[in-house]
Amino acid sequence: MNWYIEIVETNPIITAMIQFAILGTLGDIISKWIIKKKFFLPFGVKVLMLKMTEWALLSIFVKYAFVGFHGFIDSLVVHNLLPDMNTAGYAFSVSVSMNLLFGPFLVVMHRFLENTIAGAKNWERIDKALLSLVWFWIPAHTITFMLPKPFQIGIAALLSIVLGLILGAYNRKGE
Repeated sequence: MNWYIEIVETNPIITAMIQFAILGTLGDIISKWIIKKKFFLPFGVKVLMLKMTEWALLSIFVKYAFVGFHGFIDSLVVHNLLPDMNTAGYAFSVSVSMNLLFGPFLVVMHRFLENTIAGAKNWERIDKALLSLVWFWIPAHTITFMLPKPFQIGIAALLSIVLGLILGAYNRKGE
């Protein structure tokens, strides 16, 4: 694992882009597999490359948010606007602030990029996507933020697969 930590610490943005490009796109693919109940490549090569680019771009915002919201909570503690907390309380505080302040931007940006790639104007169920910040991402990121920093982006990218599974099952029920 030391090789992973060294690479992530030396190249934080590039490794975030690679992890999200692969795992975020895989989450999209798995979601389609679940909806259609079969294994197939749901996107052509061009769309697949665009989706990987989309996830890579989003990962830059995510990486900066992960670093920035740790600093945000640290500053609130230093200024006595939040109490000193144990690891779980600190992780929960970072997760809540990031998902409520930054999360809506990311959800809307993600949908905008998805629409751009698909050549569509699909804003259906954006409310459900925004609610996922509360029921999925706050608890998931709370756990993520309790891990050592070099593993946090990789785990967040893996969680994109988990959300793909959940959304695939949800959307399958809707059909």
